[in-house]
Amino acid sequence: MIKDVFGLIYAGEENPNLRELVLARSVAALPVGGRYRVIDFALSNMVNSGIRNVGIITQKNYQSLMDHVGSGKEWDLSRKTDGLFMLPPFDNAENTGIYRGLIDAIRGNMPYIKRARQPYCLLIGSCNVHTAAYNHMLKMHLEKKADITMLYTVDSGEHRDYYRDLRLFTDEEGWVTEMDYNFKYSSSNKVSMDVYLIHKSLLEYIIDRSIAHGHYDFVGDALMKNVRNLRILALEHKGYVGRLDSVNAYYRMNMDMLRPEVQKDLFYTGWPVYTKIKDEAPVKYGRDALVKNSLLANGCVINGEVKDCMLFRGVRIAKGAKLKGCVIMQECEIDANCTLEYVIADKNCHIREGRRLVGDSNYPIILRKGTVL
Repeated sequence: MIKDVFGLIYAGEENPNLRELVLARSVAALPVGGRYRVIDFALSNMVNSGIRNVGIITQKNYQSLMDHVGSGKEWDLSRKTDGLFMLPPFDNAENTGIYRGLIDAIRGNMPYIKRARQPYCLLIGSCNVHTAAYNHMLKMHLEKKADITMLYTVDSGEHRDYYRDLRLFTDEEGWVTEMDYNFKYSSSNKVSMDVYLIHKSLLEYIIDRSIAHGHYDFVGDALMKNVRNLRILALEHKGYVGRLDSVNAYYRMNMDMLRPEVQKDLFYTGWPVYTKIKDEAPVKYGRDALVKNSLLANGCVINGEVKDCMLFRGVRIAKGAKLKGCVIMQECEIDANCTLEYVIADKNCHIREGRRLVGDSNYPIILRKGTVL
């Protein structure tokens, strides 16, 4: 029955807490895990669930995202019927091209929603990384006759320095009774994953009614104000969830991917994570190379020491260089006798010979794209 669902990914979310990492790209296009982008997980989850009609709503800095997803070929979404649709902002009599919130973004792309042949919409944000299939979600939505079904994860409380999230209160059957939004002292540990299943006609009604009252915030205006009027069902996702709400969260998520249990949950569940294919040579290790507990993508050339690091495609580490706890993005070059600890280097950075950069695991140093130091 998942053929009755079309997907809608909102990739227009902005988060200043990610600082230099999103100056030239959207959150959805942020590189993670050595060879992936954040949006790869949402697209792969939909495709693995059987969804074949997916729209991606963009807002700013979406060139990198469009270059990555292309026609959707890697996700088997390059099709004559349905497929992948990029939905960039545009200016007309009703739409200024600048969205004031998710409700405004959906309203601006209502022609795509109305054309969709599928009666149900799976709406996903772009700030979460998880692996799942949504067939069970649709099954429970239909069985319980819910108006909206959403996924949540249980917060362990280990990292609560940022609280940009929606927390849910549910009864014993899973129906949502109350919500907290951006509340540091919330007593609920159920955190929304920004995954919503809703009938297309109800979504159109909510959007039209919200716009008529000057409301643009999907969570604050559409959900929280109607929590007692709508039958909102919450389902727990028991696997790993990485939330990109700060630089620290981005760094922790990449370090989490070095752990075998997280790798198993994200990449070895039987639901593959697809990404843009780049044909490159395998990693080349020199005679003096020493690598411990690290993930290295294709095209890397290692002649130094690498410990607890995430290296993306084409990274070159010269002899005598020592890296610890670093996230080094594509095509970076680290010259001889450099020392880098707890550093996030964006694409195409060049660290010259003998440089020493030492951050902290709770406050990593960020190098902007193309930095030469």
